[in-house]
Amino acid sequence: MADQPYSATTQAIRVTVQPVYLEDQSQPADHHYVWAYHVMIENQGAVTVQLRNRHWRITDALGRLKEVRGPGVVGEQPVLAPGERFEYTSGTPLPTPSGIMVGSYEMERLDGTRFEVAIPAFSLDSPYQAKRLN
Repeated sequence: MADQPYSATTQAIRVTVQPVYLEDQSQPADHHYVWAYHVMIENQGAVTVQLRNRHWRITDALGRLKEVRGPGVVGEQPVLAPGERFEYTSGTPLPTPSGIMVGSYEMERLDGTRFEVAIPAFSLDSPYQAKRLN
């Protein structure tokens, strides 16, 4: 079950996220729900940048917050020249049938200056969660 993609652009860096519920890895009877999320980072600017760090805020349906910080993504710190993009897929489990993720990447320009790029908030919904408008 795929939801719509979510996108945000910060200082010419566009981040698009596509979450997908993983039925085969989830065990609702044990309160274990798993999602994959595919991320595409596009450099739409005129300056080469490198992704240095990530920061995620993952909130389950009961409002419990988990924060994840660390270098790079999926073991890489990709360099994006103007017009280039980097894609990866990762995942997250939750103890509830829905949740939300939001975050940021710390990018570095060739001159050493760093800036934050927003990762758009995206909804994690399983077929076991009653749909409701937030």
